[in-house]
Amino acid sequence: MEKTQTEASIRKVALTSLSGTSIEWYDFFLYGAAAGLVFPKLFFGEVDPTTALILSFMTFAAGFIARPVGGIIFGHFGDLVGRKKTLVFALMLMGVASTLIGLLPTYETIGIAAPLLLTFLRFCQGIAIGGQWGGAMLLVTESAPSHRRGYYGAYAQAGAPVGVILANIAFISVSLITSEENFLAWGWRIPFLISFVLVIISMYIQLRLEDTKAFKELEAAKSSQDNTKQEIKSSPILEALRRYPRRISLAAGAFLSIQVTFYILVAFILAYGVATTDLSRNDLLAAVLIGSAIMVPLQFYFSHYSDKNGRKGIFMAGALLTALWSFFLFPLIDTGNFYLVILAVTGGLAFLGMMYGPQAAFFAELFSTEVRYSGASLGYQIGAILGGSFAPTIATLLWTSYDIFWVSVYIALASAASLLSVYFLTETYKTDLNK
Repeated sequence: MEKTQTEASIRKVALTSLSGTSIEWYDFFLYGAAAGLVFPKLFFGEVDPTTALILSFMTFAAGFIARPVGGIIFGHFGDLVGRKKTLVFALMLMGVASTLIGLLPTYETIGIAAPLLLTFLRFCQGIAIGGQWGGAMLLVTESAPSHRRGYYGAYAQAGAPVGVILANIAFISVSLITSEENFLAWGWRIPFLISFVLVIISMYIQLRLEDTKAFKELEAAKSSQDNTKQEIKSSPILEALRRYPRRISLAAGAFLSIQVTFYILVAFILAYGVATTDLSRNDLLAAVLIGSAIMVPLQFYFSHYSDKNGRKGIFMAGALLTALWSFFLFPLIDTGNFYLVILAVTGGLAFLGMMYGPQAAFFAELFSTEVRYSGASLGYQIGAILGGSFAPTIATLLWTSYDIFWVSVYIALASAASLLSVYFLTETYKTDLNK
């Protein structure tokens, strides 16, 4: 009976983490879809379409530039006051920023202030997502039994593809009930405004959770520890950087392939497919939606595999297959065949799942409890800014200035960097997280 209750408690934490991360990523990916489809027309004045698209993707990058800032801020307080409190505050910040984007006047109404305010709110989204991942990931991995840490960690990771699914459903639904004129006039705002309601629901769930056992044990031992330990507790970010500079750097490198490829698949592909094929906006959104739906169960499978066979092997296999698939991706899209486009996107996301699924457990296991939020968040968010921030912009420049083939080369190089980074990290799947 005790085992059943424990499993039930862990499932509750895992499902709560999934709900929170799904809503956070829904907000974050709404912007990615809008940056490729809507913002170039509404927020950048009378520039040509290519320049407007590049400028739009530049504001998209602001969210990634902010993510390490969010990781530092929330990592510091997450290690000091707990995983749950910081996660709830990150949810609130994301909800407010996304809602304000939905209310933002366009360039036609307030001129240059429109893209500036849009960039500021995207920066706020980045701070929120920078803090959210570490809290959600640790709530699950520190609560899970050691032999199922990868599997339960996949609940936090599944929030990303689920967020893509929710964001694309929102845009497709609004597109189906509005004309093109009304979609650009006001319809695109609806998915952003809905996010505030979703965050209220998620915050209600999150506030019912307790903090993790590992953090509680650390807090209980606090009063009996000497002044040296107290100094470590006062600045977990600096302590993480002092203790684990190599692991943080390699963790960031491991994340490059995931970030570059993912944002090309869910953001750049939308603009590229509409511009070069006869497929509609909704066709491309549907392809990304289907690929993301298939990615979710695959992430759980690969994470479960990593519990039994280790994190490194499956992660490195994912990086290698992603590099190879990059050279099939655009030829399949260029056919303009809806089903082949689904295959192109799904293949890419499936191979990413081999890396992204086990990543929560892998990154958590690299760091000790008192600096785990800070260390894991720094590795994750530095990788995000290096890999994801300018991926759609770089892809657009490579495509328009040279040839789409070079976007495949870009993906392959990022994957090679990830493969090497993971190779130089230690295997972690038998690590005790209570130390």
